[in-house]
Amino acid sequence: MEFNKAQNIIGIRVLSDNVIWLWVKDKSVVVIDPSVHDPVVRYIEEKNLHLKAILQTHHHSDHIGGTQSLMERWPNVKVIASSKEKTRIPFQNISVNDGETLNILGEEVKIIEVLGHTSSHIAFFLNGKNPVLFIGDTLFSGGCGRIFEGTYQQMYSSLERIKLLPKNTLIYCAHEYTKANLLWALNLKPKDQNIKNKLLQVEKKLSLNELTIPFQLDEEMKINLFLRAKGLKEFTFLRENKDLWA
Repeated sequence: MEFNKAQNIIGIRVLSDNVIWLWVKDKSVVVIDPSVHDPVVRYIEEKNLHLKAILQTHHHSDHIGGTQSLMERWPNVKVIASSKEKTRIPFQNISVNDGETLNILGEEVKIIEVLGHTSSHIAFFLNGKNPVLFIGDTLFSGGCGRIFEGTYQQMYSSLERIKLLPKNTLIYCAHEYTKANLLWALNLKPKDQNIKNKLLQVEKKLSLNELTIPFQLDEEMKINLFLRAKGLKEFTFLRENKDLWA
């Protein structure tokens, strides 16, 4: 379990490489992409918190698998998901669209549609002094999501949208993939010192059993080949190359 004191965001590792994020303010908590429910319930009950909302970035089972059990435990919880996901996330009770703004835990949260990994993926952006982006499976440190339902153009455009956010934005993705992504990047760019340095930092964190995420946007733009791609053609080459990486 990881705790970011500045943001009051806790990361719980589950399954093989998933991370469930819990955003805590006072005695209230918001859960992002709960793949399972047991560790979330334990944390909330141990800390005597009140579950206010569940944010769903997309419909994959390793992101929504624990939601219905949490709803049974806390029947009044708000489940916020894309209006395009009413069929695949039928238990949502607040449906949102690109560009909408919600007030959650007293903070302004903007919905940003980031298509590509799925045809209806969204992100949740907290635009404050210390901005935060809950990005699901669209962007990882050193990588980006596989394109399952969308197109290369959609994913490239989504990453371009992310690059326009404040450079100090802390990005919370849903998987611990950083080391594998950096090893792939170094295979393509073996002399890139920024990627080498990042890999050393990541290996140190992993040796201490620490998460390598979240990551800051301006730093990520130096080491993430997908964010550095100059145009759709280069992005497409990188994504296809990564798909073949063993």
